[in-house]
Amino acid sequence: MAKLLSRSTFPHLPQFPERVIQFGEGNFMRAFVDWQLHQMNKQNLFNGSAVLVQPIERGLADMLAEQDQLYTILLKGIENGDTVDSDEIITSVSRCLNPYTDYDAFLALAEQDELEFITSNTTEAGITYDPADQLNDAPPRSFPAKLTTLLHARYKLGKAGFTIIPCELIDRNGEKLKEIVLKYADVWQLGEGFVTWLEQENTFCCSLVDRIVPGYPRDTAAEVEAQLGYHDKLMVMAEPFLFWVIEGPSSLKARLPLAEAGLNVVVTDDMTPYRERKVHLLNGPHTAMVPLALLAGLQTVEDVMRDDTFSLFVQRLIDEELIPMLDLPQEQLQAYAKAVQERFCNPFVRHELTSISLNSISKFKARLLPILLRYEATKKQLPSLLTLAFATLLHSYRGDVISRQDGDDVIAIFDEAWSNPSPIQVLLSNSTLWGMDLTSLPNLVTNIEAHITNLVQLGSRKVLQQQLQVEV
Repeated sequence: MAKLLSRSTFPHLPQFPERVIQFGEGNFMRAFVDWQLHQMNKQNLFNGSAVLVQPIERGLADMLAEQDQLYTILLKGIENGDTVDSDEIITSVSRCLNPYTDYDAFLALAEQDELEFITSNTTEAGITYDPADQLNDAPPRSFPAKLTTLLHARYKLGKAGFTIIPCELIDRNGEKLKEIVLKYADVWQLGEGFVTWLEQENTFCCSLVDRIVPGYPRDTAAEVEAQLGYHDKLMVMAEPFLFWVIEGPSSLKARLPLAEAGLNVVVTDDMTPYRERKVHLLNGPHTAMVPLALLAGLQTVEDVMRDDTFSLFVQRLIDEELIPMLDLPQEQLQAYAKAVQERFCNPFVRHELTSISLNSISKFKARLLPILLRYEATKKQLPSLLTLAFATLLHSYRGDVISRQDGDDVIAIFDEAWSNPSPIQVLLSNSTLWGMDLTSLPNLVTNIEAHITNLVQLGSRKVLQQQLQVEV
Protein backbone atom coordinates (compact mmCIF):
# COMPACT_ATOMS: atom_id res chain seq x y z
CA MET A 1 0.00 0.00 0.00
CA ALA A 2 1.24 3.50 -0.84
CA LYS A 3 2.52 5.72 1.95
CA LEU A 4 0.05 8.06 3.64
CA LEU A 5 0.33 11.67 2.51
CA SER A 6 2.31 13.57 5.17
CA ARG A 7 5.25 15.92 5.54
CA SER A 8 7.54 12.94 6.06
CA THR A 9 6.49 11.75 2.59
CA PHE A 10 6.95 15.26 1.14
CA PRO A 11 9.50 16.94 3.47
CA HIS A 12 10.13 19.96 1.27
CA LEU A 13 6.59 21.34 1.16
CA PRO A 14 6.41 24.92 2.48
CA GLN A 15 4.77 26.05 5.73
CA PHE A 16 3.28 29.46 6.41
CA PRO A 17 2.42 31.57 9.49
CA GLU A 18 -1.17 31.49 10.69
CA ARG A 19 -3.18 34.48 9.46
CA VAL A 20 -6.69 33.00 9.14
CA ILE A 21 -9.04 31.31 11.61
CA GLN A 22 -11.46 29.07 9.77
CA PHE A 23 -14.56 27.59 11.42
CA GLY A 24 -15.25 24.48 9.38
CA GLU A 25 -12.88 21.80 8.14
CA GLY A 26 -15.16 20.07 5.65
CA ASN A 27 -14.69 19.43 1.95
CA PHE A 28 -16.08 22.75 0.75
CA MET A 29 -13.90 25.08 2.79
CA ARG A 30 -10.77 23.07 2.08
CA ALA A 31 -11.52 23.17 -1.66
CA PHE A 32 -12.61 26.81 -1.64
CA VAL A 33 -10.98 29.11 0.92
CA ASP A 34 -7.89 27.04 1.66
CA TRP A 35 -7.33 26.31 -2.03
CA GLN A 36 -7.39 30.05 -2.69
CA LEU A 37 -4.96 30.76 0.14
CA HIS A 38 -2.68 28.17 -1.44
CA GLN A 39 -2.87 29.93 -4.84
CA MET A 40 -1.94 33.27 -3.26
CA ASN A 41 0.95 31.67 -1.37
CA LYS A 42 2.33 30.14 -4.57
CA GLN A 43 2.58 33.65 -6.02
CA ASN A 44 4.10 35.12 -2.83
CA LEU A 45 1.08 37.37 -2.38
CA PHE A 46 -0.17 36.29 1.05
CA ASN A 47 2.33 34.18 3.02
CA GLY A 48 -0.30 32.81 5.38
CA SER A 49 -2.11 29.69 6.47
CA ALA A 50 -5.43 28.89 8.11
CA VAL A 51 -5.88 27.31 11.52
CA LEU A 52 -9.11 25.34 11.33
CA VAL A 53 -11.68 25.02 14.10
CA GLN A 54 -13.89 21.95 14.12
CA PRO A 55 -17.40 23.39 14.64
CA ILE A 56 -19.05 20.17 15.88
CA GLU A 57 -17.85 17.45 18.22
CA ARG A 58 -17.23 14.90 15.50
CA GLY A 59 -15.04 16.09 12.67
CA LEU A 60 -11.81 15.73 10.75
CA ALA A 61 -9.25 17.15 13.17
CA ASP A 62 -7.65 13.78 13.90
CA MET A 63 -7.51 12.75 10.24
CA LEU A 64 -5.98 16.08 9.27
CA ALA A 65 -3.37 15.75 12.01
CA GLU A 66 -2.51 12.24 10.79
CA GLN A 67 -1.67 13.73 7.38
CA ASP A 68 0.11 16.81 8.81
CA GLN A 69 -2.79 18.95 7.52
CA LEU A 70 -1.98 18.05 3.91
CA TYR A 71 -4.56 16.95 1.36
CA THR A 72 -5.03 16.85 -2.40
CA ILE A 73 -7.44 18.91 -4.47
CA LEU A 74 -8.56 17.30 -7.73
CA LEU A 75 -9.96 19.82 -10.23
CA LYS A 76 -11.98 18.15 -12.98
CA GLY A 77 -14.28 19.72 -15.52
CA ILE A 78 -14.59 22.00 -18.50
CA GLU A 79 -13.36 25.58 -18.23
CA ASN A 80 -13.59 27.99 -21.18
CA GLY A 81 -14.09 25.02 -23.47
CA ASP A 82 -10.93 23.24 -22.28
CA THR A 83 -10.73 20.06 -20.23
CA VAL A 84 -9.23 20.53 -16.76
CA ASP A 85 -7.87 17.46 -14.94
CA SER A 86 -5.34 18.44 -12.29
CA ASP A 87 -4.17 17.49 -8.81
CA GLU A 88 -2.39 19.60 -6.22
CA ILE A 89 -1.28 19.10 -2.62
CA ILE A 90 -2.61 21.99 -0.53
CA THR A 91 -0.22 23.44 2.07
CA SER A 92 -2.27 26.34 3.42
CA VAL A 93 -3.67 24.61 6.54
CA SER A 94 -1.49 24.78 9.66
CA ARG A 95 -3.56 22.72 12.13
CA CYS A 96 -7.11 21.84 13.10
CA LEU A 97 -8.40 22.43 16.63
CA ASN A 98 -11.23 20.54 18.28
CA PRO A 99 -12.68 22.91 20.90
CA TYR A 100 -14.64 20.03 22.41
CA THR A 101 -11.43 18.31 23.50
CA ASP A 102 -9.07 21.29 23.85
CA TYR A 103 -11.04 24.45 24.53
CA ASP A 104 -8.02 26.24 25.98
CA ALA A 105 -6.16 25.89 22.66
CA PHE A 106 -9.17 27.40 20.91
CA LEU A 107 -9.30 30.44 23.23
CA ALA A 108 -5.52 30.81 22.91
CA LEU A 109 -6.06 31.85 19.30
CA ALA A 110 -7.02 35.25 20.73
CA GLU A 111 -3.39 35.75 21.74
CA GLN A 112 -1.95 35.52 18.20
CA ASP A 113 -1.43 39.00 16.76
CA GLU A 114 -0.81 37.69 13.22
CA LEU A 115 -4.34 36.30 12.97
CA GLU A 116 -6.46 38.89 11.16
CA PHE A 117 -9.14 37.05 9.15
CA ILE A 118 -11.96 34.73 10.23
CA THR A 119 -13.89 32.62 7.74
CA SER A 120 -16.60 30.05 8.30
CA ASN A 121 -18.93 27.55 6.73
CA THR A 122 -21.05 25.76 9.30
CA THR A 123 -23.96 25.09 6.85
CA GLU A 124 -27.05 27.27 6.48
CA ALA A 125 -28.20 26.10 9.92
CA GLY A 126 -24.95 27.23 11.55
CA ILE A 127 -25.62 30.95 11.96
CA THR A 128 -28.30 30.69 14.62
CA TYR A 129 -28.81 31.91 18.16
CA ASP A 130 -28.96 29.20 20.81
CA PRO A 131 -30.30 30.55 24.13
CA ALA A 132 -28.81 27.55 25.94
CA ASP A 133 -25.26 28.72 25.19
CA GLN A 134 -23.41 30.37 28.07
CA LEU A 135 -20.12 32.25 28.20
CA ASN A 136 -18.56 29.72 30.58
CA ASP A 137 -19.48 26.71 28.45
CA ALA A 138 -16.39 24.90 27.20
CA PRO A 139 -17.29 25.17 24.41
CA PRO A 140 -20.68 26.71 23.67
CA ARG A 141 -22.69 24.69 21.17
CA SER A 142 -23.38 27.16 18.36
CA PHE A 143 -20.81 28.70 16.03
CA PRO A 144 -21.82 32.34 16.81
CA ALA A 145 -21.46 31.64 20.54
CA LYS A 146 -18.00 30.12 20.02
CA LEU A 147 -17.05 33.15 17.94
CA THR A 148 -18.31 35.50 20.66
CA THR A 149 -16.17 33.80 23.31
CA LEU A 150 -13.11 34.07 21.07
CA LEU A 151 -13.77 37.73 20.26
CA HIS A 152 -14.32 38.51 23.94
CA ALA A 153 -11.01 36.86 24.82
CA ARG A 154 -9.33 38.96 22.12
CA TYR A 155 -10.92 42.13 23.46
CA LYS A 156 -9.76 41.44 27.01
CA LEU A 157 -6.19 41.18 25.72
CA GLY A 158 -6.48 44.63 24.14
CA LYS A 159 -5.62 43.36 20.68
CA ALA A 160 -6.84 44.33 17.22
CA GLY A 161 -10.03 42.82 15.85
CA PHE A 162 -10.66 40.72 12.75
CA THR A 163 -12.10 40.88 9.27
CA ILE A 164 -14.83 38.25 9.46
CA ILE A 165 -16.08 36.66 6.21
CA PRO A 166 -18.69 33.94 6.73
CA CYS A 167 -19.35 31.65 3.75
CA GLU A 168 -22.64 30.13 4.93
CA LEU A 169 -25.20 30.35 2.15
CA ILE A 170 -27.77 32.56 3.83
CA ASP A 171 -28.75 36.07 2.85
CA ARG A 172 -26.66 38.82 4.48
CA ASN A 173 -24.63 36.21 6.34
CA GLY A 174 -22.13 38.68 7.78
CA GLU A 175 -24.85 40.98 9.11
CA LYS A 176 -26.76 38.11 10.68
CA LEU A 177 -23.64 36.72 12.30
CA LYS A 178 -22.81 40.13 13.76
CA GLU A 179 -26.39 40.51 15.00
CA ILE A 180 -26.18 37.22 16.89
CA VAL A 181 -22.75 38.02 18.34
CA LEU A 182 -24.14 41.32 19.63
CA LYS A 183 -27.10 39.46 21.10
CA TYR A 184 -24.78 37.15 23.03
CA ALA A 185 -22.80 40.19 24.18
CA ASP A 186 -26.03 41.66 25.56
CA VAL A 187 -27.44 38.47 27.11
CA TRP A 188 -24.08 37.54 28.61
CA GLN A 189 -23.63 41.12 29.86
CA LEU A 190 -20.16 41.51 28.36
CA GLY A 191 -20.23 45.30 28.71
CA GLU A 192 -20.34 48.42 26.57
CA GLY A 193 -16.59 48.38 26.09
CA PHE A 194 -16.74 45.01 24.33
CA VAL A 195 -19.63 46.15 22.14
CA THR A 196 -17.72 49.30 21.15
CA TRP A 197 -14.65 47.18 20.32
CA LEU A 198 -16.81 44.84 18.24
CA GLU A 199 -18.19 47.75 16.25
CA GLN A 200 -14.95 49.70 15.79
CA GLU A 201 -12.26 47.03 15.56
CA ASN A 202 -14.00 44.28 13.58
CA THR A 203 -15.45 44.17 10.07
CA PHE A 204 -18.23 41.67 9.37
CA CYS A 205 -18.45 41.13 5.60
CA CYS A 206 -21.33 39.49 3.78
CA SER A 207 -20.16 37.04 1.16
CA LEU A 208 -21.32 34.68 -1.57
CA VAL A 209 -19.47 31.51 -2.53
CA ASP A 210 -19.80 29.46 -5.70
CA ARG A 211 -17.93 26.24 -6.43
CA ILE A 212 -19.38 22.76 -6.76
CA VAL A 213 -17.41 20.45 -4.47
CA PRO A 214 -18.55 16.81 -4.63
CA GLY A 215 -15.92 15.83 -2.08
CA TYR A 216 -14.02 12.58 -1.64
CA PRO A 217 -14.03 10.56 -4.90
CA ARG A 218 -15.16 7.27 -3.43
CA ASP A 219 -15.67 5.44 -6.71
CA THR A 220 -12.28 6.32 -8.18
CA ALA A 221 -10.14 6.80 -5.04
CA ALA A 222 -7.99 3.69 -5.61
CA GLU A 223 -7.33 4.64 -9.21
CA VAL A 224 -6.49 8.24 -8.27
CA GLU A 225 -4.13 7.15 -5.49
CA ALA A 226 -2.33 4.79 -7.88
CA GLN A 227 -1.69 7.77 -10.14
CA LEU A 228 -0.65 10.05 -7.27
CA GLY A 229 1.63 7.50 -5.67
CA TYR A 230 0.39 8.12 -2.14
CA HIS A 231 -2.62 7.42 0.07
CA ASP A 232 -4.83 10.42 0.90
CA LYS A 233 -7.90 9.97 3.10
CA LEU A 234 -8.86 13.62 2.69
CA MET A 235 -8.55 14.33 -1.01
CA VAL A 236 -11.34 16.45 -2.41
CA MET A 237 -12.73 16.71 -5.93
CA ALA A 238 -14.02 20.07 -7.13
CA GLU A 239 -14.97 21.75 -10.37
CA PRO A 240 -12.55 24.31 -11.85
CA PHE A 241 -15.16 27.08 -11.69
CA LEU A 242 -14.92 29.35 -8.65
CA PHE A 243 -16.60 32.63 -7.76
CA TRP A 244 -16.46 34.56 -4.49
CA VAL A 245 -18.24 37.86 -3.89
CA ILE A 246 -17.26 39.73 -0.73
CA GLU A 247 -19.19 42.81 0.33
CA GLY A 248 -16.61 44.79 2.20
CA PRO A 249 -14.23 47.76 2.16
CA SER A 250 -12.10 48.27 -0.94
CA SER A 251 -9.00 48.06 1.27
CA LEU A 252 -9.67 44.33 1.51
CA LYS A 253 -8.43 43.90 -2.07
CA ALA A 254 -4.86 44.65 -0.98
CA ARG A 255 -4.97 42.85 2.35
CA LEU A 256 -6.47 39.70 0.81
CA PRO A 257 -5.18 39.85 -2.79
CA LEU A 258 -7.32 37.10 -4.24
CA ALA A 259 -8.13 38.88 -7.50
CA GLU A 260 -4.48 39.86 -7.91
CA ALA A 261 -3.70 36.13 -7.80
CA GLY A 262 -5.97 35.68 -10.80
CA LEU A 263 -8.87 34.25 -8.82
CA ASN A 264 -12.49 34.96 -9.73
CA VAL A 265 -13.18 37.12 -6.67
CA VAL A 266 -15.12 40.38 -6.49
CA VAL A 267 -14.97 42.83 -3.57
CA THR A 268 -18.00 45.11 -3.84
CA ASP A 269 -20.19 47.43 -1.81
CA ASP A 270 -23.38 45.58 -2.91
CA MET A 271 -23.46 41.83 -3.48
CA THR A 272 -27.26 41.55 -3.81
CA PRO A 273 -27.46 40.96 -7.58
CA TYR A 274 -24.74 38.32 -7.45
CA ARG A 275 -26.36 36.53 -4.55
CA GLU A 276 -29.87 36.32 -5.98
CA ARG A 277 -28.59 34.97 -9.26
CA LYS A 278 -26.47 32.27 -7.66
CA VAL A 279 -28.70 31.17 -4.79
CA HIS A 280 -31.84 30.89 -6.88
CA LEU A 281 -30.43 29.63 -10.20
CA LEU A 282 -27.70 27.25 -9.03
CA ASN A 283 -28.46 26.23 -5.45
CA GLY A 284 -32.22 26.40 -5.96
CA PRO A 285 -32.39 23.76 -8.72
CA HIS A 286 -30.03 21.57 -6.66
CA THR A 287 -32.40 21.62 -3.69
CA ALA A 288 -35.48 21.14 -5.88
CA MET A 289 -34.14 18.14 -7.76
CA VAL A 290 -32.78 16.14 -4.82
CA PRO A 291 -35.88 14.55 -3.21
CA LEU A 292 -37.61 13.89 -6.54
CA ALA A 293 -34.51 12.32 -8.05
CA LEU A 294 -33.58 10.25 -4.99
CA LEU A 295 -37.10 8.81 -4.86
CA ALA A 296 -36.69 7.83 -8.53
CA GLY A 297 -33.43 6.00 -7.81
CA LEU A 298 -31.06 8.57 -9.34
CA GLN A 299 -27.77 9.15 -7.55
CA THR A 300 -25.97 12.16 -9.00
CA VAL A 301 -26.63 15.58 -10.50
CA GLU A 302 -25.30 14.27 -13.81
CA ASP A 303 -27.87 11.42 -13.63
CA VAL A 304 -30.56 14.08 -13.35
CA MET A 305 -29.27 16.05 -16.32
CA ARG A 306 -28.92 12.92 -18.51
CA ASP A 307 -32.49 11.85 -17.75
CA ASP A 308 -35.06 13.27 -20.20
CA THR A 309 -37.81 13.74 -17.61
CA PHE A 310 -35.68 15.21 -14.84
CA SER A 311 -33.60 17.46 -17.09
CA LEU A 312 -36.86 18.85 -18.49
CA PHE A 313 -37.99 19.50 -14.92
CA VAL A 314 -34.79 21.47 -14.19
CA GLN A 315 -35.09 23.41 -17.46
CA ARG A 316 -38.73 24.38 -16.93
CA LEU A 317 -38.22 25.17 -13.27
CA ILE A 318 -35.47 27.62 -14.18
CA ASP A 319 -37.17 29.14 -17.23
CA GLU A 320 -40.77 29.34 -16.01
CA GLU A 321 -40.61 29.77 -12.25
CA LEU A 322 -37.17 30.98 -11.15
CA ILE A 323 -35.91 33.43 -13.79
CA PRO A 324 -39.23 35.37 -14.05
CA MET A 325 -39.06 36.10 -10.31
CA LEU A 326 -35.56 37.61 -10.35
CA ASP A 327 -35.11 41.36 -10.79
CA LEU A 328 -32.09 41.24 -13.08
CA PRO A 329 -31.66 41.59 -16.87
CA GLN A 330 -33.23 38.50 -18.41
CA GLU A 331 -30.39 37.96 -20.89
CA GLN A 332 -27.85 37.86 -18.06
CA LEU A 333 -30.00 35.42 -16.12
CA GLN A 334 -30.46 33.15 -19.11
CA ALA A 335 -26.74 33.13 -19.86
CA TYR A 336 -25.93 32.30 -16.25
CA ALA A 337 -28.61 29.57 -16.19
CA LYS A 338 -27.11 28.01 -19.32
CA ALA A 339 -23.66 27.96 -17.69
CA VAL A 340 -25.14 26.41 -14.55
CA GLN A 341 -26.73 23.58 -16.50
CA GLU A 342 -23.42 22.93 -18.28
CA ARG A 343 -21.76 22.67 -14.86
CA PHE A 344 -24.49 20.27 -13.72
CA CYS A 345 -23.52 18.02 -16.67
CA ASN A 346 -19.82 17.93 -15.75
CA PRO A 347 -18.85 14.32 -16.61
CA PHE A 348 -15.76 14.43 -14.41
CA VAL A 349 -17.53 15.22 -11.16
CA ARG A 350 -19.76 12.73 -9.39
CA HIS A 351 -21.90 15.14 -7.37
CA GLU A 352 -23.92 12.88 -5.09
CA LEU A 353 -27.51 13.89 -4.47
CA THR A 354 -27.20 12.59 -0.92
CA SER A 355 -24.42 15.10 -0.23
CA ILE A 356 -26.62 17.95 -1.46
CA SER A 357 -29.49 16.71 0.72
CA LEU A 358 -27.72 17.71 3.97
CA ASN A 359 -29.94 20.18 5.90
CA SER A 360 -32.45 20.33 3.04
CA ILE A 361 -35.09 22.11 5.11
CA SER A 362 -32.97 25.18 5.86
CA LYS A 363 -31.71 25.08 2.25
CA PHE A 364 -35.27 25.14 0.90
CA LYS A 365 -36.09 28.06 3.16
CA ALA A 366 -33.09 30.05 1.90
CA ARG A 367 -33.03 29.02 -1.75
CA LEU A 368 -36.58 28.34 -2.91
CA LEU A 369 -39.16 29.57 -0.42
CA PRO A 370 -38.56 33.25 -1.34
CA ILE A 371 -39.30 32.38 -4.99
CA LEU A 372 -42.45 30.47 -4.07
CA LEU A 373 -43.71 33.39 -2.00
CA ARG A 374 -42.82 35.94 -4.68
CA TYR A 375 -44.47 33.87 -7.40
CA GLU A 376 -47.69 33.49 -5.41
CA ALA A 377 -47.77 37.21 -4.56
CA THR A 378 -47.13 38.21 -8.18
CA LYS A 379 -49.25 35.72 -10.10
CA LYS A 380 -51.85 34.90 -7.42
CA GLN A 381 -51.21 31.20 -7.93
CA LEU A 382 -48.69 28.64 -6.77
CA PRO A 383 -45.71 27.71 -8.96
CA SER A 384 -46.57 24.15 -9.98
CA LEU A 385 -43.08 22.63 -10.23
CA LEU A 386 -41.75 24.34 -7.13
CA THR A 387 -44.82 23.27 -5.16
CA LEU A 388 -44.27 19.66 -6.26
CA ALA A 389 -40.62 19.87 -5.20
CA PHE A 390 -41.71 21.25 -1.82
CA ALA A 391 -44.24 18.45 -1.37
CA THR A 392 -41.64 15.83 -2.25
CA LEU A 393 -39.21 17.32 0.25
CA LEU A 394 -41.79 17.13 3.06
CA HIS A 395 -42.68 13.58 2.00
CA SER A 396 -38.99 12.58 2.02
CA TYR A 397 -38.72 13.64 5.69
CA ARG A 398 -41.27 11.08 6.86
CA GLY A 399 -38.50 8.88 8.21
CA ASP A 400 -39.19 5.75 6.17
CA VAL A 401 -38.73 7.18 2.66
CA ILE A 402 -35.07 8.14 2.25
CA SER A 403 -32.26 8.81 4.71
CA ARG A 404 -32.71 12.20 6.36
CA GLN A 405 -29.59 14.27 6.92
CA ASP A 406 -30.56 17.11 9.20
CA GLY A 407 -30.36 18.38 12.75
CA ASP A 408 -31.95 16.35 15.51
CA ASP A 409 -34.30 19.24 16.30
CA VAL A 410 -35.58 19.38 12.70
CA ILE A 411 -36.05 15.62 12.48
CA ALA A 412 -37.92 15.66 15.80
CA ILE A 413 -40.33 18.27 14.41
CA PHE A 414 -41.06 16.08 11.40
CA ASP A 415 -41.44 12.89 13.44
CA GLU A 416 -43.97 14.55 15.68
CA ALA A 417 -45.85 16.10 12.75
CA TRP A 418 -46.08 12.85 10.78
CA SER A 419 -47.68 11.19 13.80
CA ASN A 420 -50.44 13.82 13.64
CA PRO A 421 -53.67 13.21 11.65
CA SER A 422 -52.97 16.44 9.69
CA PRO A 423 -49.18 16.42 9.25
CA ILE A 424 -48.96 18.95 6.40
CA GLN A 425 -51.08 21.47 8.29
CA VAL A 426 -48.78 21.03 11.28
CA LEU A 427 -45.57 21.27 9.27
CA LEU A 428 -46.52 24.29 7.18
CA SER A 429 -47.70 26.19 10.23
CA ASN A 430 -44.33 25.70 11.97
CA SER A 431 -42.64 29.10 11.91
CA THR A 432 -39.47 27.58 13.37
CA LEU A 433 -38.94 25.76 10.08
CA TRP A 434 -40.01 28.47 7.63
CA GLY A 435 -39.88 31.78 9.50
CA MET A 436 -43.64 32.18 9.01
CA ASP A 437 -46.94 30.29 8.99
CA LEU A 438 -47.24 28.97 5.43
CA THR A 439 -50.81 27.72 5.87
CA SER A 440 -51.93 31.26 5.05
CA LEU A 441 -50.92 30.73 1.42
CA PRO A 442 -54.07 29.86 -0.56
CA ASN A 443 -54.28 26.20 -1.61
CA LEU A 444 -50.76 25.32 -0.45
CA VAL A 445 -51.87 22.72 2.11
CA THR A 446 -54.31 20.99 -0.25
CA ASN A 447 -51.85 21.06 -3.16
CA ILE A 448 -49.08 19.50 -1.12
CA GLU A 449 -51.38 16.88 0.37
CA ALA A 450 -52.55 15.91 -3.14
CA HIS A 451 -48.97 15.68 -4.42
CA ILE A 452 -47.92 13.46 -1.52
CA THR A 453 -50.87 11.12 -2.11
CA ASN A 454 -49.78 10.80 -5.74
CA LEU A 455 -46.14 10.28 -4.78
CA VAL A 456 -47.13 7.38 -2.53
CA GLN A 457 -49.33 5.81 -5.18
CA LEU A 458 -47.35 6.47 -8.37
CA GLY A 459 -43.78 7.31 -7.45
CA SER A 460 -41.88 10.52 -8.19
CA ARG A 461 -41.11 9.82 -11.86
CA LYS A 462 -44.73 9.29 -12.90
CA VAL A 463 -45.91 12.23 -10.83
CA LEU A 464 -43.27 14.42 -12.44
CA GLN A 465 -44.17 13.22 -15.93
CA GLN A 466 -47.82 14.06 -15.28
CA GLN A 467 -46.86 17.50 -13.99
CA LEU A 468 -44.70 18.16 -17.04
CA GLN A 469 -47.38 16.69 -19.32
CA VAL A 470 -44.90 14.45 -21.13
CA GLU A 471 -45.54 11.01 -22.53
CA VAL A 472 -45.09 8.22 -19.99
